[in-house]
Amino acid sequence: MTSVIKYYEGIGSVAVIGNYLPRRCGIASFTTDLVEGLSAEAPDIQCWALAMNDKPEGYAYPDKVRFEISQNRLIDYSTASVFLNISQPDIVCVQHEYGLFGGPAGSHLLKLLAELRMPVVTTLHTVLKDPAPEYREVMCRLADLSDRLVVMSRKGFDFLKDIYHVPEEKIAFIHHGIPDTPFIDPSFYKDKFGVEGRKVLLTFGLLSANKGIENVLHALPAVIRKHPDAVYIILGATHPHVLKSHGDEYRIMLQQLVRRLGIGEHVIFQNRFVELPELCEFLGIADIYITPYPEEAQITSGTLAYAMGTGKAVISTPYWYATEMLAQGRGRIVPFRNPEAMSEQIIRLLDNDVERHAMRKKAYMFTRDAVWKEVSRNYLQVFREVKLNRTRNPRPRHSYVESIRAITNFELPEIKLDHMKALTDDTGILQHAKYTIPDRSHGYCTDDNARALLVSAIGDKNLPPNGWGFDFLSGHYLGFLLYAYNEESGRFRNFMNYSRQWTEESGSEDSHGRALWCLGKALAFLQNTGHLAISTTLFRKALRPAEHFFSPRAVAFSLLGIHAYLDKYSGDCDVRRIREVLAERLFRQFTDNATDVWPWPENALNYANGKLPHALLLSGQQMQREDMRDMGLRSLGWLLAVQTEDHHFVPVGSNGWYEKGGHRARFDQQPIEAAAMIEACAEAFHITGDRLWFDNAVMCFHWFLGHNDLNMPLYDPRTGGCRDGLMADGINQNEGAESSLVWLLSLLSMQKLYADELSGRSLLQKSH
Repeated sequence: MTSVIKYYEGIGSVAVIGNYLPRRCGIASFTTDLVEGLSAEAPDIQCWALAMNDKPEGYAYPDKVRFEISQNRLIDYSTASVFLNISQPDIVCVQHEYGLFGGPAGSHLLKLLAELRMPVVTTLHTVLKDPAPEYREVMCRLADLSDRLVVMSRKGFDFLKDIYHVPEEKIAFIHHGIPDTPFIDPSFYKDKFGVEGRKVLLTFGLLSANKGIENVLHALPAVIRKHPDAVYIILGATHPHVLKSHGDEYRIMLQQLVRRLGIGEHVIFQNRFVELPELCEFLGIADIYITPYPEEAQITSGTLAYAMGTGKAVISTPYWYATEMLAQGRGRIVPFRNPEAMSEQIIRLLDNDVERHAMRKKAYMFTRDAVWKEVSRNYLQVFREVKLNRTRNPRPRHSYVESIRAITNFELPEIKLDHMKALTDDTGILQHAKYTIPDRSHGYCTDDNARALLVSAIGDKNLPPNGWGFDFLSGHYLGFLLYAYNEESGRFRNFMNYSRQWTEESGSEDSHGRALWCLGKALAFLQNTGHLAISTTLFRKALRPAEHFFSPRAVAFSLLGIHAYLDKYSGDCDVRRIREVLAERLFRQFTDNATDVWPWPENALNYANGKLPHALLLSGQQMQREDMRDMGLRSLGWLLAVQTEDHHFVPVGSNGWYEKGGHRARFDQQPIEAAAMIEACAEAFHITGDRLWFDNAVMCFHWFLGHNDLNMPLYDPRTGGCRDGLMADGINQNEGAESSLVWLLSLLSMQKLYADELSGRSLLQKSH
């Protein structure tokens, strides 16, 4: 027993965070196997799990799961950290894949880890070679928060060192765990599965369109001509998220391809998720295992590890993990998307029993260090090392832990689209509601459908799949905008009655500007290439009349859309020219009218005031105009001073507004004012790095949650909507489209702002 104790002496409890069976995914299998492996290797250690849920009702977990975290509820991450700190495990072991966790690039996890008091060991199931900025920043902060990072390939080790600059001593290599199975002849189980006397090719794993199985099917006719007894088994259910969003279209495509190729008698689809004992039997009958993934960017593969661990001859495409694992004759590599090369290698191995069995033995012997007993011992050794290191070198709390507390004495509510969907019919989103019931008497407007498009596009890019249908919603609202655009005038119509009749031929400059703002911003988030093409074309067409706009808000909204457009299409000379014209026009409106006591381009403050300094800030930053930037900061600071009392936000009321030299209307306070100020303050924070702007964005957000004149929340947690305004005698209980959409945009902005802060973003180099 002494030889085992050295691996985990001093470790009494381990908590593992990840997906968990019966949830069906590879990481759920890995987490479950790791917990069971640790428990078997060290039975006197309490090893248990915190399971990530991707659906509200969760799963029927076994007793090993002691806590569940709803993927998209930020408050659950904070509660989980409290639970862990109370439970006091010696080690928290995180199974990390970006898509497992909520927030931009899975950044919600950082909140949980930043508040833990015990050491953290993080297993990385994905290490990106060319990460987008938000993914790089999350990985770097994850490395800071983790005492050790575990990778399952040497390439992952190198990526962490060379790309993310993680110190070598902070990285541990541990194989992907596999079951310890005997080295058996493939014919042993074949009669059980009805393939006795046949040469069996096998691919297994959850099906999705990035598996490359169609290339194997194209290779089969040549194989069958040489080996008419060959049969290809495709084992695995469609991935649950894929099934929810796309149905079984990939499997259907594969089945249709089988029929076209006339190989139906040589292909068997096993459409189910199999448990480990049966999986091992399926692997046992395979003469050749095939992983035909079409892209190189895969740093690990449980299916390949399992196949090698059962002593299979493997043919694979050259993705990173396969290239490493199958080196030195442990398998065969064929080029991506090359059925001819695939068929040649299959035929060669089926023709040459000696070569095939030698390959099998090499793979089997190489993976003896990857069986769960050995992997569990390796993890226990790492756990012991990090605990000893933490004891000998007490780690100060991260500098941003205290800032988290300062900015999150509230919890960001969950993104909830129930009310947005309730307001949406087959035409678009309705403008108004009576309480929470859509009010059809006022019909639709372009403004709100543009905002709804932006909400859907951001959700599609940044929120994990959860049955919300973001792609469908984006197309729905984009269709409304297409219909709203009047080709003859080049302008958007704004108001449509419930009978689908336009009440005007051309909307206001302001409504046109708001449509441009949302279209331009949506371009950064739209995932559907068709939607992206339509939005780009529509934006460029609708931008032409904006060059002649003079309304400060129309100009400001147009500029915000232009800046977002140029983030994607920076080389568009005509759009850059229009940006310069409009930015100079807005700046001149400020300089011609602003005074020391009234630094504003108009003689009144009315609606969406924050958008004007927001546009100046962005223009000054992007055009390297310090005078514009300084005017934006000055006017935004003045707006805050005018609208702040007793440390809470008091937007100018719509019941009279605020005339220069007059009295400021206290009520009716509108959600659009808070939303505009949140985004403007966030922009100022990104540009200057001054923490004061961050705190002001949080203060304005608090207005929605009840830190306002009446201490009453406008956000409705039951519907995910927002009430229409703060009145002198209470809340306007109607939840119209504008209020609910600007609330959702504010919440998404705060998620991004929070993620930026938590990720330690280089604020002076970036503006959104």
